[in-house]
Amino acid sequence: MTNERKKELQTQCSRFRNQLIDLLHSIQTGHPGGSLSCTEILTALYFEIMNVDPQNPAMEGRDHLVLSKGHAAPILYLVLAEKGFFPKEELKNLRQAGSMLQGHPCVHKTPGVELSTGPLGLGLSAGLGMALSARIKGQDSYTYVIMGDGEIQEGCVWEAAMSASKFKADHLIGFLDNNGVQLDGTLEEIMPMGDLRAKWEAFGWNVVPCDGHDVEDICRAVKEAKAVSGKPSLILAKTVKGKGVSFMEGRNTWHGKAINDEEYAKAKTELGGAL
Repeated sequence: MTNERKKELQTQCSRFRNQLIDLLHSIQTGHPGGSLSCTEILTALYFEIMNVDPQNPAMEGRDHLVLSKGHAAPILYLVLAEKGFFPKEELKNLRQAGSMLQGHPCVHKTPGVELSTGPLGLGLSAGLGMALSARIKGQDSYTYVIMGDGEIQEGCVWEAAMSASKFKADHLIGFLDNNGVQLDGTLEEIMPMGDLRAKWEAFGWNVVPCDGHDVEDICRAVKEAKAVSGKPSLILAKTVKGKGVSFMEGRNTWHGKAINDEEYAKAKTELGGAL
């Protein structure tokens, strides 16, 4: 990746963060913390890595993305709108009755959404199914599943992890948005997960650590994951919940909380204002 391209993607991430704060402040609902922590991951995937066509969302042979941590829907919608899957004007209707942009992603309402998510823990098993389906069809496509820290406390995640290893699903790439915080507190307070790399490797996965706020490092990690055959890969992306807004960073209280006027003004100042 050239320095110029990296700067372009970083600037886009800054725009997304500003737009996210604008949007969630305007509707007084939504999930800021987990959206801010996976901004670079989604930006790198949609604007540098994935093979998708906004004009033909159901294109055969496309890559698939499953936002298993469905509460981060606001940043996914911003990315999809910027990519051209639907008009940006729709964003103002987020979480409104009858809107195509529900509080959690809905495959039946929103172009570009591959799976309805919200109940945590289900995305990896569905993503495995997508990856195996593509293999059966002879397609060289990849399925990416973005999971959260609290989510991987679900038993069904590990059942899917075992199955993916058994079926040698090397076109399945999971991302763990490893910000160390969940709804009710830190991971260590709620349910310590120990050595995450060792745990996933014990389940037969190739694990690639990366800086989840560095678009170049994310792309490097995906490239390394694709180079390994015969096993699924987990990109262990170190992130910060609420990244970019000081009073949100690392705070579980900002998992899902309305942004008041004073907080909005401070966040915008820290993010550099409108971009």
